Amino acid sequence: MINPSLFLRRALQIDAAFSGAAALLLVFGAGFLASLLNLPEAFLRNTGLILVAFALGVSYLASREMMSKVAVWAVIAINAVWTIDSILLLASGWVSPNLLGQAFIVMQAIAVGVFAELEFIGLRKSASAVAAR
Repeated sequence: MINPSLFLRRALQIDAAFSGAAALLLVFGAGFLASLLNLPEAFLRNTGLILVAFALGVSYLASREMMSKVAVWAVIAINAVWTIDSILLLASGWVSPNLLGQAFIVMQAIAVGVFAELEFIGLRKSASAVAAR
């Protein structure tokens, strides 16, 4: 367990908020987005449902006074894998998004990668704070 830095807590809270917003957009707007981005509606909706669970888990973690270091590492790893998989999705040819769809995938991949980096920085700040005590 670690005593999280304020930086880590805020990074997790922002990740949870953006993931939750994306989840709602993808679940309830899948039909609209599918035609706009040229991506499969079921793919978008299922991605949104996965994000619901992720956002709830990250939100719960961010609300804890003490955090499991393993849980924080899990969030960082999930974000890193999501970023890599998003780029691989475009390279694989499994989907054929239009230019706007490609930009959507790339931009969310960049955002998720930034969250992973911010959480990593926050975790390092937490480790330093705990070691100093």
